[in-house]
Amino acid sequence: MTNFKAVMEGKLGELSDVERRIIMLVFDNMKHFIRWPERMLLLWPGCARAKGKNYFKYPESIKSKLKDTGIRIDRRSNGPAVMAFSYAGGERPPKRSTPSQGWNIHHIYDGKHPWPGSSGTLHSVKDGKHFTRSAGLVAIHPIAEALAEEYFYFSWLLRRESYVRFSYDPDKVLSARS
Repeated sequence: MTNFKAVMEGKLGELSDVERRIIMLVFDNMKHFIRWPERMLLLWPGCARAKGKNYFKYPESIKSKLKDTGIRIDRRSNGPAVMAFSYAGGERPPKRSTPSQGWNIHHIYDGKHPWPGSSGTLHSVKDGKHFTRSAGLVAIHPIAEALAEEYFYFSWLLRRESYVRFSYDPDKVLSARS
């Protein structure tokens, strides 16, 4: 397995000075840009993102579990992940532009930015073992979301943070690092 630190330093070296400074500013001030769930759980085993209208029909066991905590059923395409994040104690600050809406819930394993030498990376929305797994979810400020979408380095900083917090490493990169 390739050394995590060496790969990350190499990827950091590919960025301009301004990109590096922005990424590190956001990451070093994570509490202003990223919210993590309090605990790891898999809310709905076997659930993957659906397509179409009225996306999800929830089992009674999930509805009952959520009702007891006051979390409303969300039938939208990312609804199960949003509810898993909330059920795991995650906080969604309001968006500045639309205060009635919370920050987006972002899957840190989004099928982008595979580890060098691997054939791919987990796309959690397509996988029933990971779509509602809270350790792979963050509430994310729009600035940080843009960095996660665009930059390998930022995505892997988030993935490393999830590993530190929850030992979550579906790609088996961080747990096997040398």
